[in-house]
Amino acid sequence: MSAFTDIREYVAIPRVLSLRLSPDGSRLISTVQSLNPDGKSYGTALWAIPLDGEPYRLTRSAKGESAAVFTATGDVLFTSARPDPTVKDSTDEVPALWLLPRAGGESRQVATRPGGISGIRTAGDVVVFAADVLDGEEAAEEDKRKDRKEAGISAILHEGNPVRYWDHDLGPGRTRLFAARLGGDRLEDVRDLTPDAGDALRDAAFELTPDGAGVITTWRAYLPKGETRTDLVVIDVATGQRRTLLSDDAHDFEGPMAISPDGTRVACARDRHTGWDVSARNELWIADLATGEGQAYAPDLFPGDLEWAPDSSAIYVAADHQGRRPIFRVPQDGEVTRLTRDDAAYIGLNASADGRFVYALRSAVNLAPAPARIDVTTGEITDLPSPAPRPDVRGTLTEISATADDGATIRGWLALPEGASAADPAPFLLFIHGGPVASWNDWQWRWQAWIMAQHGYAVLMPDPCLSTGYGQDMIDRGWGNWGPRTQADLDAIVDVALARDDIDSERIAALGGSFGGYMANWLAGHTDRYKAIVTHASLWNLDQFAGTTDAPMYWQREFGAPGSERYELLSPHVALDKITTPMLVIHGDKDYRVPIGEALRLWWDLRRTEVDAKFLYFPDENHWILKPGNIVAWYETVLAFLGQHVLGQEWKRPDSVA
Repeated sequence: MSAFTDIREYVAIPRVLSLRLSPDGSRLISTVQSLNPDGKSYGTALWAIPLDGEPYRLTRSAKGESAAVFTATGDVLFTSARPDPTVKDSTDEVPALWLLPRAGGESRQVATRPGGISGIRTAGDVVVFAADVLDGEEAAEEDKRKDRKEAGISAILHEGNPVRYWDHDLGPGRTRLFAARLGGDRLEDVRDLTPDAGDALRDAAFELTPDGAGVITTWRAYLPKGETRTDLVVIDVATGQRRTLLSDDAHDFEGPMAISPDGTRVACARDRHTGWDVSARNELWIADLATGEGQAYAPDLFPGDLEWAPDSSAIYVAADHQGRRPIFRVPQDGEVTRLTRDDAAYIGLNASADGRFVYALRSAVNLAPAPARIDVTTGEITDLPSPAPRPDVRGTLTEISATADDGATIRGWLALPEGASAADPAPFLLFIHGGPVASWNDWQWRWQAWIMAQHGYAVLMPDPCLSTGYGQDMIDRGWGNWGPRTQADLDAIVDVALARDDIDSERIAALGGSFGGYMANWLAGHTDRYKAIVTHASLWNLDQFAGTTDAPMYWQREFGAPGSERYELLSPHVALDKITTPMLVIHGDKDYRVPIGEALRLWWDLRRTEVDAKFLYFPDENHWILKPGNIVAWYETVLAFLGQHVLGQEWKRPDSVA
């Protein structure tokens, strides 16, 4: 039996999350996520992948480990909330910094902070890490946190936006960067590099120069009317002095970020500020670290990951391209070349010190992530032993395309179940991706087409307007015209799919999450071709959404102030009276990107109609459904709903839902 048949077996599949290459090039380290013994949650552990041997597990603890980096000597630094065995009755509740010696032996705790430690970077004996800090005297911080907890105080006074992010409240602590040195049993000379940061380092991306002398970090500026701008600054590790390296009123400078091995340049993503008629554009930007002078490279490549060649002559870029995410080589002078020619998506790039190879996580729509080695001269790809063997995918993946009404080519992936044929055509599902600036090009643990294929469905994963990897024109086509333009693209490629003799053109449904959920809602009010619609974490009333999401300034740049014409033109709720298709509404209460109010309003509106609808509500989930038991409930409910309305089966309430 396939792991995609029984959802409980599927959620138990281990997942490789990251990849790091040791300084001597002898081994890789991955963070691997797997089901905890209680079956109710996931945990993480660090695994070593010797380049001349088999993977083996490095760490074990109930709290798990993550954020691993190598020191110059090959030791491993990582974060974990595991208790410190050297401290009696240790009950750590926040992540501390730990060191695992290269020579072996037990890990030891080397640094703690009352608010926990997150990102880590090292160079030589210098360590820089991020930590959450309360305003006020440093020595009193632990007491302040304890006093708040014991007094039952959770109140946070805000004087600006945002007040929450993704699935958590912001404050009262703020991110700061600390510098320290390796030595002895614990880090030495620990210093706050950014005591005046305020909220500038919220969600910061940062890197350490190869000589350990400077930190390059994003620095958020808060502007009038709720707007923000993200600059790049350089902080002197010795003095804490800060200078602005990159700043532009029309752009943000953000991660991914990489500093050249010779320490002279920084590569990052430059993200254009959008507007009513200014679409999203993300490009590779390389700047001189001394002067800040820079320029864009590789037009139309949205950088997903960056890694310099060891001689600093070029940078490797993983970027969406035609439904894949290849690795490209971008030289300082000369033409951009595509290094990988397969259908895979790459992330977690690591260049070997001798310049011969790039190591990365390799995946695809039909291939779970696992480590691979790419020869930079020949492009030859070698899969390496993985700490989490890939699950066997049954079925067929094929590529289809269509011509939209404006002449644009719309392409997508079509997953077909085993046995689909003209004699036994498969029922059809349209999966609409989120973003909207995104692409179906990678393995999905959440929206897993192969579970649906294992249950007999053909699944189309198209890239309509606003998708990445097809040039700026593809994004421009849908900017400020979400519903109508996207529906036209989807209609065109769905028509091509349904014309196949191995697909049943009568038994069809549409599913989408986030922006895909918006489009599911839009389709519900603008076509009756689908037998069922599943809408997850979806936008329903745009005017309401734009003011309650965790990032209102981003969406209001495109749609204008509340009440502008685009809200009325593009909001799905306007077509409520046209909806006749059965709908399954799904939402998590901790979703702050698309707040639960969208689902509650949609559900109430549907209840005032005669539409056959159900509401699957997750009180403890965010934009995504992440807990194993809830994942089971999600798939079992969706499959039961589709079975009722697409396959004509009798509705049976899944045992996994109350």
